[in-house]
Amino acid sequence: MKLVVVVRTDLNMGKGKICAQVAHAAVECVLETLKRNPEKVEKWRNEGAKKIVLKVKSEKELIKIYERAKKEGLVTVLIKDAGLTQIPPGTITCVGIGPDEDEKIDKITGHLKLL
Repeated sequence: MKLVVVVRTDLNMGKGKICAQVAHAAVECVLETLKRNPEKVEKWRNEGAKKIVLKVKSEKELIKIYERAKKEGLVTVLIKDAGLTQIPPGTITCVGIGPDEDEKIDKITGHLKLL
């Protein structure tokens, strides 16, 4: 079991900004999974609550990952920034997927590199 967050690198966000966006994605994924299937969250937590952060180079790549994950029936969240600091409002920064079985998520993100 794992939760994956995929982050855009083309936005040149600072480290703190990236951390905040990743945190938004992780929290939203867990909340959505709790609604749909609380047993998955419990299993994920019991296995160590693994979180992986990966990268893509563009919004187009990110949207492709988002659409594939949704099509596979995985909990998937798209994070858009409020625009209060480094980037314009509504900018898509990252996608969260899971928590779910490693194999299901790896089908979508296994080719991506760590951030």
